[in-house]
Amino acid sequence: MILTGDYHTHTIYSHGKGTVLENAMRAKEIGLKEIAITDHGFEQMAFGLRHKRMPNLIRDCKEASKETGLNVYVGIEANLCDENGRTDLKEEDYPMFDIYLMGIHRFVKFDSFRDFWNLLVCNSACTTLRLKPSKSLIRYNTRALINSIKKYPIDAITHLNFLSFCDVAEVAKAARDYGTYIELNSKKTHLSDEEAQKVSDTGVRFIVDSDAHSVDRVGDTQRVEQLLERVSIPRDRIDNIDGRFPHFRFKEFKERNL
Repeated sequence: MILTGDYHTHTIYSHGKGTVLENAMRAKEIGLKEIAITDHGFEQMAFGLRHKRMPNLIRDCKEASKETGLNVYVGIEANLCDENGRTDLKEEDYPMFDIYLMGIHRFVKFDSFRDFWNLLVCNSACTTLRLKPSKSLIRYNTRALINSIKKYPIDAITHLNFLSFCDVAEVAKAARDYGTYIELNSKKTHLSDEEAQKVSDTGVRFIVDSDAHSVDRVGDTQRVEQLLERVSIPRDRIDNIDGRFPHFRFKEFKERNL
């Protein structure tokens, strides 16, 4: 499997270890054609992006693109903030970004106590204590993810079911219907083989990403390659390998509406 572009990498603008240029240079070194810098969303309390630093991030991406000859996209890994699907990327911020990823994360400014309880406390408790998640928690997470996919032009759902629990097939169906990718994340074990097969069986399309938090991991696909040896996911439905480039929904939305 030859990766065309890595669309989920972190830098010192959130809690990655490398600079934008270092990530881009690593991407060029290993033969990638493009890369996205997708630091954590604005309402990630510990290490999210800050609006005051956005001009510097945009400048760094432009300079890295010029120096390496690669497309270096300004992206974000937004946070899911409530049951209605709200994320911390507001439409007024869309012009600053090229790539819109979204996932469930901890330590976010959730909208209500109910959202805090489900998205953080219950998901964390079941993960840490290895408890079976309740049906109501699974319904809550599933509903929140689907609502977000329907409401916003999200390019990809990151590390589905990592530190959280949902009906992966139902989320994948919504992603399929609205043109959102399901990410196969090569940093985290986020889908069991059975879950990955259920997702694949929906016909949804995929991208493979490194979720690199250090420069040496940019473009890494090892964990996903091991998954593909065990699970039947058609290679022709992975849109950023073997010379193919993804068709991103966010870009189309911006071209049509902004």
